[in-house]
Parts: sequence; structure tokens; C-alpha cells
Amino acid sequence: MLDNLYRWYPVYTNSRAEKRTYQELQKKGIECYLPLKKELKQWSDRKKIVEEPWFKSYIFVHISNKEYAEVLMTKGVSRFLYFSGKIAIMPDKQMQDLKLLMASGEELELVDYEIQPGEKVLVNAGPFKGMVAELVSMRNKKSLVLRLENLGYALEIKTSMAYVEPIK
Repeated sequence: MLDNLYRWYPVYTNSRAEKRTYQELQKKGIECYLPLKKELKQWSDRKKIVEEPWFKSYIFVHISNKEYAEVLMTKGVSRFLYFSGKIAIMPDKQMQDLKLLMASGEELELVDYEIQPGEKVLVNAGPFKGMVAELVSMRNKKSLVLRLENLGYALEIKTSMAYVEPIK
């Protein structure tokens, strides 16, 4: 059943092709959104601030059902994302919130794993680098309470979730 209702869909792109794919979709007149962040990159001879995608290999398209094929035939598009056997749909409110968050200028971090209290973690950056601890609780993404293995004490450490990874 084809309908003319426009919805937001996450689309999986070829590796490192998000910006080109975004341009190709725009050339076709398809409304799309690619959240970008500024990063300082360093090469052997220089440093430069570049815009990198927030979500690697993802782009969001605002289309109706009749435009599925046109999106799939776009250079750089790999496939639509599926959830429970159906093409995933992003609610309009969620897309508005994402755009607002990206435009806020706040320093954001994206972590792609969940750490639960009781799990062992390794601090892999910052002043506590190399420390192994147990996550007791999270005040927020910037303040963690960690129990140091050999001390038996729990300390609230001001470190970012991006600096901590679960130990498998």
C-alpha cells in the first residue's frame, strides 16, 4: 500500500560515504538530515577542524512510501534500517529533538554501549587512565561513581562515559 504520508527513515550508507550520499539525495530533491560534529584532526604536517558524521554510516531521509526505490537507487545508499522485520521509522518529535540537540552547541558525546551498575570497567583516557573499577552508579554521563578494586571504597569520579569501557 503506497501512501503520501512523509516520515523520517534512518538509512544505512556505504562506509565513509555519508556526506557524498547526503549531497546525492539533495540533488534528487529528497529531504535528508546528516548530523555533523566538528573535530580537530591531526596529520603529520598539519591540524584541521573537519566535520564528521555523528552517526557513522547513517543518514535520515524524509520521504513517502513511493520514494523508497529512489532512495535505494542513490549512490552511497546501502539499505534502509529494519526493526522487528519492518523498515524503521523515526518519529517526527524524535527528529525535531535530535535537530535541536545538534543545533544547541552543547558538548555532546555518543557512546554505543550500556554499562550497568556492578559491571567492571576500564578507564581508557583522562587522569584515571588504566584504572580498573566497578561501576557503582552514574550521576550523569560526566560523573560516575566507581569502586576501586583493591581499596573497597567507592569514589565519585568526574570523568566522561566516553573515557570508560566495559571489560568483557
